[in-house]
Amino acid sequence: MEPKTVNVSLRKAVFFPPWLILVGMVVISLWNGDAFLEGLNAITGWILNNFAWMFNLTTLLCLGMVVVVYFSPLGKVRIGGRKARPVMNYLNLVWITLCTTIAAGILFWACAEPLYHYYTPAASAGVEAATPEAAVFAMKTMFLEWTWSPYAIYTVATLIFAFVFYNMKKSFSISSALVPVFGERITRFGKIIDVIGLFALTTGVAASLGTGTMTIAGGLESVFGIKSAPQAWAVIIVIIVASFIISSVSGLMNGIRILSSVNSKVYMALLVFVLIFGPTSFMLNFSVESWGAYISDFFHMSALTGDIFGDGWAKSWPIFYWCNWLSWTPITAIFLGRILRGYTIRDAIHCNFVIPSIFSTIWMGLFSTAALYYEMNGMGLYELMSTNGTEAAVYQVFAQMPLSMIVIPFYLFIVFISFVTASDSNTTAMAGLCTSGIQDAEQEAPAWLKIVWGVTIGTVTWILISFAGIDGIKAASNLGGFPNMFLVILYCVALIKVCRNPKKYDVHKEDYDENGKPLPSQRLSINNE
Repeated sequence: MEPKTVNVSLRKAVFFPPWLILVGMVVISLWNGDAFLEGLNAITGWILNNFAWMFNLTTLLCLGMVVVVYFSPLGKVRIGGRKARPVMNYLNLVWITLCTTIAAGILFWACAEPLYHYYTPAASAGVEAATPEAAVFAMKTMFLEWTWSPYAIYTVATLIFAFVFYNMKKSFSISSALVPVFGERITRFGKIIDVIGLFALTTGVAASLGTGTMTIAGGLESVFGIKSAPQAWAVIIVIIVASFIISSVSGLMNGIRILSSVNSKVYMALLVFVLIFGPTSFMLNFSVESWGAYISDFFHMSALTGDIFGDGWAKSWPIFYWCNWLSWTPITAIFLGRILRGYTIRDAIHCNFVIPSIFSTIWMGLFSTAALYYEMNGMGLYELMSTNGTEAAVYQVFAQMPLSMIVIPFYLFIVFISFVTASDSNTTAMAGLCTSGIQDAEQEAPAWLKIVWGVTIGTVTWILISFAGIDGIKAASNLGGFPNMFLVILYCVALIKVCRNPKKYDVHKEDYDENGKPLPSQRLSINNE
């Protein structure tokens, strides 16, 4: 299908503020990296200390909203109207969703994070470090932080944006999703809201790129002996940025779809490999047992702040993650929502919430339990992490399996592809937000704008990890989670209002019966061109 010819233009008031703030961050970090990091950590600490309870409740609210929407009449509504044709086939949609959200994170943390919880469990857990009980606690935490809860946050924002953009015919803007709550007057503040969301995502992408760079550099040092240092980081960042810029300017239906398809095959190959050659019976038994413990303690862990125990564990881990996920949510959602045209809201929940959460559960169930197994059997993964960095854990896990010299380069390839895919989709969303005139899924932001954002983020990432450390941009990315939390709460309110009477807000009035109930959706062919 040929893209439509449209007149698009740069939204200068949205593009320049976050871009200049990024440049300012670079200047300050070069001037005094320690003071830069200290200031960011102080602000982040204040946010987490005073609003930990609110981050927890927001996450639970999002979970509840996804369930409510799924079983409401809104679940039957087709995004774009009953005659809308899908942008892509459903499997591609699933993998793009996974790669855009937390795929890169599960590669980095699946083996390393459970070891931290194994040796330093939360005081509220009442378990001793380095015991079987601590291992169960570690796995409960992995399931909490990486499966249903984060995907619920993304899904709420994605659903409301998709409905507002396609069924209410509102503009391609973060603030458009608030029209059901405040009406058209919210557009007066649209640029301010978009600037906040754009800055939050740019720092989030920079943090992700920095983490990915360190992961790849650690793998290259492990396999080829190339020292993980600023020079190597620069080369890796240049290659990643060049790759996702090329993919991004090729258009949504080309670059991202191809990369996500490659990712799907590599993910499955790695899962099968670990299942067969890892400690299979232990992984399966322990995954099922710890998943049951996660379900049993879900609400307690989801609401944990740790203040009564004088313990900072909850704020350092799950609440920190909620803040980080929220910093990505609004702009990630406008990308994911834009490619949902032609599917029902219920289809969108399957694609954005159910399937990715199940996949992530299986991934953590295999990789995290394997890491704990090897650690409990004296392989020294935790000690290796202390000396060689967090990224060393996964390579040591692979080293315990056959064909490690083949599998580790294979793993490096999937890390690279995952970060390119995620950066591609987010760069597309960032450029789109800075562009006026986008009206549907086929329309793209100018290629030069994607190049500017790609080069800017790559440059910022290298300078900050070289001079202020990866913690600097991680702390900066968390700043965006605070205002975005209030935005996501309002998204939930908007969904509630739409759920109560979809017809009131939907311009496709012919898609409803005389009682305001959605008519049965027709089965439509999928555009794979």
